[in-house]
Amino acid sequence: MAELFDAKIGTPLAERLRADSLADVVGQEHILGDDGIITTQLKTGNIKSMILWGPPGCGKTTIAKLVAKYADAEFVMLSAVFSGVADLKKVFLDASNLRAVGRRTILFVDEIHRFNKAQQDSFLPYVEDGTITLIGATTENPSFELNSALLSRCQVLILKRLDEKALSHLIERAEEEVQKKLPLTDEARAELIAISDGDGRYLLNMIEMIFDFYQGKTIDGKELNKMLQSRFPNYDKSGEAHYNLISALHKSLRGSDPDAALYWCGRMIAGGEDPKYILRRLTRFAVEDVGIANPHALPYAISAWDAYERLGSPEGDLAIASLVIYLGTAPKSNASETAWNNAFAMAKSTGSLPPPMHIINAPTKLMEKQGFGAGYVYDPDTKDGFSGQNYWPDGMKRQKFYRPFERGFERDIKKRLEYWENLRKKLNQ
Repeated sequence: MAELFDAKIGTPLAERLRADSLADVVGQEHILGDDGIITTQLKTGNIKSMILWGPPGCGKTTIAKLVAKYADAEFVMLSAVFSGVADLKKVFLDASNLRAVGRRTILFVDEIHRFNKAQQDSFLPYVEDGTITLIGATTENPSFELNSALLSRCQVLILKRLDEKALSHLIERAEEEVQKKLPLTDEARAELIAISDGDGRYLLNMIEMIFDFYQGKTIDGKELNKMLQSRFPNYDKSGEAHYNLISALHKSLRGSDPDAALYWCGRMIAGGEDPKYILRRLTRFAVEDVGIANPHALPYAISAWDAYERLGSPEGDLAIASLVIYLGTAPKSNASETAWNNAFAMAKSTGSLPPPMHIINAPTKLMEKQGFGAGYVYDPDTKDGFSGQNYWPDGMKRQKFYRPFERGFERDIKKRLEYWENLRKKLNQ
């Protein structure tokens, strides 16, 4: 018993509680359950190279070690942050020697997305001929970060962020390991789970800190927050979370759910996103998704952007919040975008057709003699303020690019266009 205790001295709680069996891994039953893909492969002995894609602290390293243990294979671990081509060459050479004597090598590469294309390509022949079984771990979307050749030789398994049930189970295991109850009120316990944000390793590190600093004292949620200083959400401004959250914000606005949009906007701001990037996207939304259904949306967006530039955070954050609410509750229309796309496509396909002669100015006598500007009617001087003249190239049929919807200000525009269309037909009979 004394030797066991001595061996644990200085070992972090998270490492001491690392699962010894697949059954002990929490939160990943979809791949480790009785019918899970990893369990099935271990039963048959046909273990494929794989990419474990999931958020921090969800068990990627633990799963890789357990796969090697169950497969009775040599386990080699590298970090793409600290390893280079020389390290990979050594691993491949050692794996070839082990293979010659009938032993399999499982190579686990943490943060595999940080390897460049050439480094990723170096895996291909050794994965393909079975010299190594590769298990890569990444927090980023493999579709964007790993080259297609490597992806085609690996199965991608998605790991889930740990839910409340899984995190609660980790707390219980920590209490069993330390042999005492975590000194937190029920409120603080729930707060700790929320702050952990699905990250089991972070949770266990915080538990260890609480055990170390709060001997014999029960702390509440307020004290816990003071100690932990609140954790910033998992967010990488240049990574997948950046694109996922801005997409969630954009689609929540498009779906007219201002509350959800405020939440995603808050997530981005809390994660350290540049507010000017958010304002640029909101201005784009005003043009692209609200359009003329509410003509005030664009100037409102520009005003909010200007207000933020003048105020900065945190006061300027309210300008962003107001804009999010305004856009989320505004009528939506992409009629302007559709009209522009169709008009631009036709403009490219019709070449250099000139405008009809009567709408080309005649600044010189020569042009006037040639007929430029002849017959042009000044619309404001007509009875209805509408002449119904042709403004398309001669011989080109009128097109209808802009089709307003029956919503917001576009309802009025639609009525106006229909009135002009009927008037045009009467004038040109």
